[in-house]
Amino acid sequence: MVTNRAVSVSLDSVRDKNLMQLKKLNSVLFPVRYNDKYYADALASHHFTKLAYYSDICVGSIACRLEKKEDGAIRVYIMTLGVLAPYRGLGIGTKLLNHVIDLSSKENIGEIYLHVQTNNEDAINFYKKFGFEITETIKNYYVRITPPDCYVVTKYIRQPQSEK
Repeated sequence: MVTNRAVSVSLDSVRDKNLMQLKKLNSVLFPVRYNDKYYADALASHHFTKLAYYSDICVGSIACRLEKKEDGAIRVYIMTLGVLAPYRGLGIGTKLLNHVIDLSSKENIGEIYLHVQTNNEDAINFYKKFGFEITETIKNYYVRITPPDCYVVTKYIRQPQSEK
């Protein structure tokens, strides 16, 4: 454990040459195996998908998909966000999420959302700290894990400007 030392955390975009690191992280972090479409979407999101390095060791990632809504607006879907257990609590997940929030704001993207299993209180509380709110419950979203229900957790970035 690191004590009273500045933590050196850097982020790097996911590309073909380091995609295997994302695959390895996912195999350790998540109870499901992701298909080729997941990785194609992650690569297509460019700077929205990042690997996190702690002292040059790949310890976390955020993988996003950019989606076009019916009105033509773009929104960000966070497919996965995870940090290896020994490196949790060091601000790495915060840095990854803040990156996506800041980039969304810069690119005038007004909505970020994700699915969270209904019993994952740690994740729900984590996202709430960043202004995300539960906007929907989907029954039987997950097939092979219990409980099968999820929340849709959403952050709206650009609020309409009020008339003065």
